[in-house]
Amino acid sequence: MDVRQLQALVAVADHGTFSAAADALATVQSNVSAHIARLERELGATLVDRGAGRLTEEGQAVVDRARRINAELEAIASDVAALTADVTGRVRAGMIGTTARWLVPRLLDKMDERHPGVQLEIVDATSTSLEPQLVNGRLDLAVVNLPLSAPELFTTPLFDEDLLLFVPPDSPLAGADEVTLADLADIKLYLPPRGTAFRDLVDAATSAAGVQLQAKAELDGLRLIASLVMAGQGAALLPATAVPPPLQGGTRPVAVSGLPRRAVGVAQRRRGLPSAATRALLEVLQVVVEGEAAAEQGVHPHPPPAAVTSSVRRLPRGSR
Repeated sequence: MDVRQLQALVAVADHGTFSAAADALATVQSNVSAHIARLERELGATLVDRGAGRLTEEGQAVVDRARRINAELEAIASDVAALTADVTGRVRAGMIGTTARWLVPRLLDKMDERHPGVQLEIVDATSTSLEPQLVNGRLDLAVVNLPLSAPELFTTPLFDEDLLLFVPPDSPLAGADEVTLADLADIKLYLPPRGTAFRDLVDAATSAAGVQLQAKAELDGLRLIASLVMAGQGAALLPATAVPPPLQGGTRPVAVSGLPRRAVGVAQRRRGLPSAATRALLEVLQVVVEGEAAAEQGVHPHPPPAAVTSSVRRLPRGSR
């Protein structure tokens, strides 16, 4: 089995056609077709349904493994480079939108300062969509709402965040400093779907208080909900940083007694050793959260785990 065969199959999965895969790999379509045909003969299975233009079940199984193999190959180059010079390589990181808003700018600045040779690819998405991308190898790590359900992943807490009720300025609750969980039963809220970590957290608290929430609509994406709230379209329970103070013109934040904080952490695959570039990002992520997250209202950083140490080499700028 040749690595180029696996790369060709992954390219077809990512780009949809043999010709588009060839463009992405800077080769010709006949090479892509030949690589996949040889792989199919070796495995004794059809991996791409040419008529339907999609992977077969067997092809998807191979792609899931191939992504992890490709990640390990990239990690080899990154690890060797880290032992001889600056840390280099590409890291694909996912991040929930409400956290990405304030964390990504700080993270980019600190990574450019400490590890300018590392290329970052950041995917802004919900926890429910980031989780499978991390499992199948599309992502190297992800900052998500906790907990996650996938047994293939492990998580490290980064910070806890206060939850607030955001209401339109004309709401009867807009002038209150604090309301109770019972007060939430009287208003319709934009809510995440049932089964998401955020919704499960809220439902557990309200159910324990004997409160049944009314959903104005269920939307998978806290940033989408925050956008509607900022536009004065309705009320919602959101993390404190979801609606920054300069954008609170169409809404009013109100504290809710008895509402727990949400937990945010970084998730990684259990199997496989992170590359030097990924370890560098993890280290800087902890530094940024520990040192600067407290500047965000309602964010309470966790102390970094003992395993997070300066395990990557960095040369001063003057030595390059």
